[in-house]
Amino acid sequence: MPNSFTVHENSPLQPIKCDLLTAKKLFLTVKRDDLLHPLISGNKWRKLKYNLAQMKARNKTELLTFGGAFSNHIHACAAAGHYFNIKTHGIIRGPHLDANNPTLQFAQQYGMQLHPVTRVEYQQRDNANYIAALQARFPNAYILPEGGTNQFALAGCAELAQSLPKHDYLICPTGSGGTLAGLIEGSPASTQVLGVAVLKQADYLREHITALSAKAAQQSNWHLLCDFHDGGYGKFSADLWQFCQHMSTQHHLPLEPIYSGKMMYALWQLIAQDYFAPGSKIIALHTGGLQGLAGLKYRKVI
Repeated sequence: MPNSFTVHENSPLQPIKCDLLTAKKLFLTVKRDDLLHPLISGNKWRKLKYNLAQMKARNKTELLTFGGAFSNHIHACAAAGHYFNIKTHGIIRGPHLDANNPTLQFAQQYGMQLHPVTRVEYQQRDNANYIAALQARFPNAYILPEGGTNQFALAGCAELAQSLPKHDYLICPTGSGGTLAGLIEGSPASTQVLGVAVLKQADYLREHITALSAKAAQQSNWHLLCDFHDGGYGKFSADLWQFCQHMSTQHHLPLEPIYSGKMMYALWQLIAQDYFAPGSKIIALHTGGLQGLAGLKYRKVI
């Protein structure tokens, strides 16, 4: 195990130019965190960074976490385990492993031990007694929540926000709420921080975000946008996928339709609706997750 856990964090800022932005007098830049690392990219690294440090501080030598069969988080944790020489375990929502699933194949190839459980058992993943039983079973493991969201994850996302040039709006896709909470923590009160919920009926996340972030509980400079889920988590329309392909072709901006693609599609709709005042500087956070395209192809949905 290394003395410290680092990757090259200077991901590029990509300006986007198009007629719509020119007409609305808006300045859009994409923070290409998908280019942070070939395998441990985007918000997954931001969330892992200080959790790995915490793992070492607690004298744990293994990492255990949770995820579905196509989880970007499982993929990134397996890659981090290989990269930093850490034994990793994945509690996989199951109850069976599909040997041909590209995400699970990758995880196993990179040394992660997969432990499929029933959906009923998986629902206990945040239960204190269940976590205690897992800790007894894996005494050397640092247990990381599903998606990597906790207080240590926030620190990495706050650090990202603090590294950005001056802007009026910062927008990101929102699944568990950890990235959004961390960006709020790291942003000045003058910045409007927007999260695009990628799942249906995500209003409950507002309470979760304010529980995670003291600044979110005290400030009103952030919004969770819940009307752009495009059918729910893991679902997307033909129009959204066509938009992703257009962005890739026209702007050399690769997107998947589950997270960053959904966020960019929402942003385009907000721009068309004059959500942003003329002259606004907007930064959109590309949170990675492009490995998910292989899973969508495997499922024959793209």
